[in-house]
Amino acid sequence: MADLPKEEHHEPEVIKEGIFVGSEALAKAPKIYGVPTGIEGLDDLFFVVETQDGKIVKKSLGGIPAYSVFNITGVSDTGKSLMVEQFTVRQASEGHKVAFITVESPANFVAASLKLRAAAMGLEFEKFEDNIILIDAASHTKLREDLPNLLATLAYAIKTYHIKFTVVDSVTGLFEHKEMLARGIVRRLFNFMKKWYQTALFVSQKRSGHEELTAEAAGGYAVGHIVDGTMVLAKELIDSPYKAKMYKKEIGDIVRLFRIDGCRMAGHDTRTHYMEITETGLVRILEPIGGK
Repeated sequence: MADLPKEEHHEPEVIKEGIFVGSEALAKAPKIYGVPTGIEGLDDLFFVVETQDGKIVKKSLGGIPAYSVFNITGVSDTGKSLMVEQFTVRQASEGHKVAFITVESPANFVAASLKLRAAAMGLEFEKFEDNIILIDAASHTKLREDLPNLLATLAYAIKTYHIKFTVVDSVTGLFEHKEMLARGIVRRLFNFMKKWYQTALFVSQKRSGHEELTAEAAGGYAVGHIVDGTMVLAKELIDSPYKAKMYKKEIGDIVRLFRIDGCRMAGHDTRTHYMEITETGLVRILEPIGGK
């Protein structure tokens, strides 16, 4: 009987460059500020705590925290893509470069949708359309199916166009039919965004069987745990007198709901809010359930 190969012994190595005292780590930390989203009712739901005259006060960030990576999740037709398109248009209209990675629809269709969103927001798309850098993973298998290719392409775009904001619609499409790899893919994307100091939004799809207001996306809870925070979008059919009374709606109506499920980088409103999609295709965050 042949001898079995001997296992290689690996002596544990101390990685000293991975150790920081608090002041060293803080010196490397960027200043956090609010990044406006272009979504009515959302920006004031994030805050920081400051001391004024010896008292602790909450101060609105006026947007999502800069350099944060957010997961935007929900079942189909809840407004996820509309939200990231509004964010893209808002930032591009202010002169910032935005990378928009299209995984579901080809770039030309996404560009047309962004133009519609700009019109609904009262903005002239032609004035800032070239501030949006579209990376078409929907049309190119080498980008969609090979994460190193996608990240190398995004890094090239960031360096070439000085991009500060990245949108991925959807991250779920990068691990379609291979959800066992979801955590690893999202982790690599998250680490990439941190390395390049991106403020990023990842759209992720929920399966219809998932509970509406949980943060679980396709790929499991682990996907949401990796990012800095999750925004959950939901819709509920009013199909009982109990729901009609609770939501003050008629049976047969649809109620749209929104909730921020955690944010590591800032304080946030923890209540569930009503949400609407306007006739012109814009998402608006409304009052919390139960009133203010």
